[in-house]
Amino acid sequence: MPQQVPRLAAVFAVAVIGLFVARSLLVPDTFGDLGHYRAAAIDTIVAHPKEYAGHQECTMCHRPIAEQRAASNHRGVRCEVCHGPAAAHVANPLEIKPAVPRERDLCVLCHAYSPSRPTGFPQIDSVTHNPRMPCAGCHEPHAPEPPVTPRECSACHGQIANQLAVSHHAELNCGTCHEAPKEHRDNPRAVRPTKPAERSFCGTCHAADARSSERIPRIDLRSHGQPYVCWQCHYPHYPEAR
Repeated sequence: MPQQVPRLAAVFAVAVIGLFVARSLLVPDTFGDLGHYRAAAIDTIVAHPKEYAGHQECTMCHRPIAEQRAASNHRGVRCEVCHGPAAAHVANPLEIKPAVPRERDLCVLCHAYSPSRPTGFPQIDSVTHNPRMPCAGCHEPHAPEPPVTPRECSACHGQIANQLAVSHHAELNCGTCHEAPKEHRDNPRAVRPTKPAERSFCGTCHAADARSSERIPRIDLRSHGQPYVCWQCHYPHYPEAR
């Protein structure tokens, strides 16, 4: 008999003995009672404190909202996905309220653009799409069909809106300086908003004799920057002085 055979047999025997020892020490006692599964895991799970109530509990008190959601694109999203665990609220509805998300962070978990998502799934670029505005300001969360056309300038002009928000002109509404016909919202490339064409427009706030707040910078329109229009030197969305 070749000498390799007894050696291989000894190695095999040690491996088998080690397997049985490891099984007796490491494998739980209830493993195999319900198939390839640790049966005691059920008791462990049942012993955990209950945090989720289930959407059926929500429906009992919030039936109109539940029916609205059931007929919408969010019909597959359960209440506690957005509002968090609600078992404590169900047990004490007057004192314990579920979370009501107001920030954009939650919605973009599903709706931020990702090429891996199915074609046709609603996706946005959260940086440029209506920045700083909560999603619920335009979309009803329980029936989130998108608006027909954007009603805020920042929906399309997000970069400008962000810049304006940190400038000295932050308190000015876009319509203060621009006239945007209704057709611009439906066909923005064909119909453009207006821009101030005269120095006198900026002078309503910045002229030396303007009836505006004293904290607003003043100039002499007759000598300052002639003959240019103000926005040719000062960027109006961030009009720092030079």
